[in-house]
Amino acid sequence: MGQDQTKQQIEKGLHLYQSNQTEKALRVWMRVLEKSADPAGRFRVLGCLITAHAEMGRYKDMLKFAVVQIDTARELEDPDYLTESYLNLARSNEKLCEFQKTISYCKTCLNMQGTTVSLQLNGQVSLSMGNAFLGLSIFQKALECFEKALRYAHNNDDKMLECRVCCSLGNFYAQIKDYEKALFFPCKAAELVNDYGKGWSLKYRAMSQYHMAVAYRKLGRLADAMDCCEESMKIALQHGDRPLQALCLLCFADIHRSRKDVQTAFPRYDSSMSIMTEIGNRLGLIQVLLGVTKCWMIQKELDKALESIEKAQELAEGLGNKLGLLKLHCLCERIYRTKGQQQELRDHVVKFHECVEEMELYCGMCGESIGEKNNQLQALPCSHFFHLK
Repeated sequence: MGQDQTKQQIEKGLHLYQSNQTEKALRVWMRVLEKSADPAGRFRVLGCLITAHAEMGRYKDMLKFAVVQIDTARELEDPDYLTESYLNLARSNEKLCEFQKTISYCKTCLNMQGTTVSLQLNGQVSLSMGNAFLGLSIFQKALECFEKALRYAHNNDDKMLECRVCCSLGNFYAQIKDYEKALFFPCKAAELVNDYGKGWSLKYRAMSQYHMAVAYRKLGRLADAMDCCEESMKIALQHGDRPLQALCLLCFADIHRSRKDVQTAFPRYDSSMSIMTEIGNRLGLIQVLLGVTKCWMIQKELDKALESIEKAQELAEGLGNKLGLLKLHCLCERIYRTKGQQQELRDHVVKFHECVEEMELYCGMCGESIGEKNNQLQALPCSHFFHLK
């Protein structure tokens, strides 16, 4: 298969993919990969396969194609191709929650001296790196990366990138409990979709709606949260976006738990858990198990709550997710206080404070810890936080 035919077939696959015929598109692209003798065409078709597998939540396949793409980039001996393939490798590892690897591949990208094309990718590299630092609960570095990505987006007038960064910033502020900003950024993303997103994939709209739903729930605006989450889920189902379906199910479950409707929450946690297990989203699984634990606590089933905590703790330790560990120690503290088990209670209080120290989650002004309750925060240019008050 020559250069022109390769190009034609790639376009045919894209047309099928955009009209939701994903499996047909994958078959067309796989045929190009097998038959094409054009390395640049092979590189491009691998990019299509990586994106498609990412959106379906087939992260291990995504990683496999990213590795092949690096070999193709080396064959082409072009630093721009190499930077792009390393970014895809970083993103595959980010999706598989291999955060240290993600950071190291992102650094490789930033150290490559390519042309202006590579520089335009630096915004995406910074975003991926920020998401990885957030997964490890290294908040200051995560914020630095997100702000850098936002600067790249503004300088290159890249509205899609800006939209993705706003969603990550929403997630960031939801984690450290500044719920006003956790809502502000996805609302900004939704505005970008409305103003510029005519030709964009619907996943951008779905993503911003999901992050708005999370913030609304945290602010206690449960009806608004439900509306946004339903909108996001509708798009995720239409597009076969498994990762987003899992997140929406988790959000639905959390909304029902906030309404103290544990019976409705449990099956949604179960459905979310099975998709997250299938796709390998271990960070999401920690969130599911935290929700399940809180449901058992509402029902005063403390031993079942401890079982969920144990599973979540294993995952959080494996990933190096310190915020997950902090939340788990906090729940253990409540459980052991209720049970009157003083020694265990003391152990978890100590571990809780160790986590706060390690994450440097305290205000530079008043010294109180950040992320305990909803509080408006301000970040300095050096990305240190303090309470706005």
